[in-house]
Amino acid sequence: MATEGQFEYESVLCVKPEVNVYRIPPRASNRAIRAADWKLDAPDWTGRMRVTARGKVVYVKLEDKISGELFAQAPVDEYPGIAVETVSDSSRYFVLRIQDDNGRSAFIGIGFGDRGDAFDFNVALQDHFKWVKQEDEFTKQAQAPDSTPKLDLGFKEGQTITLNIGQSKKKDRSRPQSSGGLGLLPPPPGGKLAPPPSSRSTNHNTQPLAGGSDTGCLLDLDSSNSNSVAPSDPTSTSSSDLWGDFDSISPNFSSKSQQWD
Repeated sequence: MATEGQFEYESVLCVKPEVNVYRIPPRASNRAIRAADWKLDAPDWTGRMRVTARGKVVYVKLEDKISGELFAQAPVDEYPGIAVETVSDSSRYFVLRIQDDNGRSAFIGIGFGDRGDAFDFNVALQDHFKWVKQEDEFTKQAQAPDSTPKLDLGFKEGQTITLNIGQSKKKDRSRPQSSGGLGLLPPPPGGKLAPPPSSRSTNHNTQPLAGGSDTGCLLDLDSSNSNSVAPSDPTSTSSSDLWGDFDSISPNFSSKSQQWD
């Protein structure tokens, strides 16, 4: 029977072309590990590091640069943890617990010549186990019943609600609408608006002036061709009266002027 994990695919998290491997002395106490205690100038092995993930477990594989043959492998099920530890005096060196197929384990030291490679290795492990933690939380939430109280938005028994619909429209209709931009007042309640006093009297009492329009003259000519009498011109009469007064006064004025002479 196939075990769980054989059907999971393997993904590559990080690949570094060069990594150094060191034999480290056995840990004498619980004090922090220092890379200065290793022989940093003479690494015991140099090769390529490939970090893969199958399911929730990460595998740090040390391989030959040319052939790709596996030199050692370290399964990591948590980070930070005992499988991968940092040193106290440098960010480029780590302590790795390797295991063989028989389950035997040993601790070795690894180091990167570039600080950026060590940073990438650290971030790859952190991102993977952050994803593992989120997956575990989602699984627990899916399996556990939802114990949080749900918000009840339904109506209780005997509860009513009042909706005021259409009041805003009625208020708008009651407002007087002005036309042409003129601010007209609304009519008084219960009464009728009387017309202006000057509008009707002016319209009914006005008479057309003599010689006012061409249409009136044509109608007068059609009704009486020979018996029509030309209307008297008030301006000519008034002017003749003025000249008559002047003629009556002028002899007296000439006689007086002769006396003065």
